[in-house]
Amino acid sequence: MGCFISTPNAPGETRRKPKNVGEIAVFVPGLRIPKPVDFAEPIGDELSRRLVERLSALRTRIVVMAGQEAPMATKPRRKATQHGGSTLADLQQALEDYLPILLGLVENGVYMISGNQLQDKLQFPWLNQEDDAEETTMANSWYEILSVLQMMTMLSLSQANLLLLPKTSTDGYQSKVSVAAQNFISCKILSQLLKATISDSIPECRRESIDMFLKAAGYLDFAVNNVLPQLPPEIRKNLPMDLTEGVLRAFCMQSLGQGVDVQLGMAIDSVNATVAVKRRFACELVKYWHEAQENIVNLPLANGWGDKHRLFVRWNFTFQAAAYYLHGLILDEGKTEGCSEMAAAALRAADEFLKESKMTCESFHMTPPLSRNPPLWGTSKYLSEKIPKDISSRLPVNPGPQNYEMILQTAPALPDFQLSLKPEDFILPSVDSSWKEN
Repeated sequence: MGCFISTPNAPGETRRKPKNVGEIAVFVPGLRIPKPVDFAEPIGDELSRRLVERLSALRTRIVVMAGQEAPMATKPRRKATQHGGSTLADLQQALEDYLPILLGLVENGVYMISGNQLQDKLQFPWLNQEDDAEETTMANSWYEILSVLQMMTMLSLSQANLLLLPKTSTDGYQSKVSVAAQNFISCKILSQLLKATISDSIPECRRESIDMFLKAAGYLDFAVNNVLPQLPPEIRKNLPMDLTEGVLRAFCMQSLGQGVDVQLGMAIDSVNATVAVKRRFACELVKYWHEAQENIVNLPLANGWGDKHRLFVRWNFTFQAAAYYLHGLILDEGKTEGCSEMAAAALRAADEFLKESKMTCESFHMTPPLSRNPPLWGTSKYLSEKIPKDISSRLPVNPGPQNYEMILQTAPALPDFQLSLKPEDFILPSVDSSWKEN
């Protein structure tokens, strides 16, 4: 069934905790780093020497690359490798190369030996990021697979972060959009909604970031539904916080939510996007971030990264400001009785959420490791400009005593839209052919 060892923090330990990670567009709590494993001794003569050496070489490659990449995982400037590619992409490829041969340890078929117990003979140590324990070692190969998928997720989110950070301080919100292009949207419903909306002039990096978010969500969706159930109850109960179901589900919803946030920002920058399209994106955002918050609200996230994670989710959930503001614009165009009053109530709610968003954003960036916002574009810039202006021009100067709770109670209900972005389909690769030879 496997065993586990959790090592608490101690002076001089090797967990990497940067003091400042610079600009952040996507929250990435560092990388969990695998520690070396001696495959030869526990396996003995049960596997061929060639297979053991290959298994060891592929994992050692990840250990070395992850150790080198971890300090740079959230840095805004990357350097190309000697082959011309990203170090993130190289580490991702190393993980993909490792998975097929790793799967031989858990395959319930002709590749298993010694009564299908091989998967419990090897102990896999990993350094944590969001858990109090410095390190968690478990003698279960499904734990290793789960750890690999979690690292692949963080690498995809790191790539999305780099894609969304501006190349220069003025990159981003300046350009407007005029020509339709919708081929980056994978969802049929939104493809129809965005017809003649998104322009070819939008930076390609934003479209690519959506692909990264969907890929990350796909890894997590598969991990939660297909890998976690393979772990015995006692192993699942003692998983590090980084790998708990709540944290994995939260990151899945975050990934999808940030994908929609990019779409909303692109629609806002479009001169052809209707308010209805923008409102739909904003209302979907509320649902994605609400689900993310529900998954981690009661988890004991700690160790700096955990505190920062909780604030990141809370900060993005306050993007209800966008949903209420855009909903208010549509209500203000209504002809029925009471529409103008509901529009004013929606604007007040948007203003309150914008204020809360700014305060939570500041708390997030001040929580170690320190960080800062990239230059505003899309949704954030739009709201910071539009809401204060409309508050001063459309609402009474002295509306009477109204506190936060009263404002939210009088706000109109937001429309409920079906969530459109789904995780990218992911399946595990086939077991490496070298297991057949063994």
